[in-house]
Amino acid sequence: MLRREVFLGLAALGLSACGATTNRPLGEDGLPLPSAYVIRPGEEAAIQFRMLDSVNALRQTAGAQPVELDARLNAAAATHSRDMAVQNRPWLFGSDGSSPLERARRVGFPGRLLGENISESFESELQTLAAWMAQPDTRAVILDPDARFMGFAWYQEEAAKLWWTLNMGSDPQVSQPMAGFGF
Repeated sequence: MLRREVFLGLAALGLSACGATTNRPLGEDGLPLPSAYVIRPGEEAAIQFRMLDSVNALRQTAGAQPVELDARLNAAAATHSRDMAVQNRPWLFGSDGSSPLERARRVGFPGRLLGENISESFESELQTLAAWMAQPDTRAVILDPDARFMGFAWYQEEAAKLWWTLNMGSDPQVSQPMAGFGF
């Protein structure tokens, strides 16, 4: 008797899971439509470190040294993410005509900026990283063997659109001219 009750209970539980509904609208294929990724207050550090860990895992697989977050490059990335939202277009130049190199200098980054990746999306940081890794030019920025520092930030609009910016920079010691060579 107990075995039958356990079996019926499990069957009822299984059937109730099949009847679960979602509040997300359904597409033509009957599957829930993708929803926007929303960053909540207090999640900033976790997102930055999740991205750092993911970038370093990719770099390790490629045989490159790990990078560390740099507050100055984070600031340059945050400024540019907000500026792209104001301009309503993803591009490498600021509304004041600034380049990624100029923005890194403005925040006092002492190394050499090796590259900047940008994105406009409703996707998470890891989905954005996957998209960057799928393109040779943005993948090269992430895996640059000279990179030692990373800046990563975003700006999210009220409608949830995200503007992502990732900067990679070199060690200041490497980017300085060698003494005695007249550079």
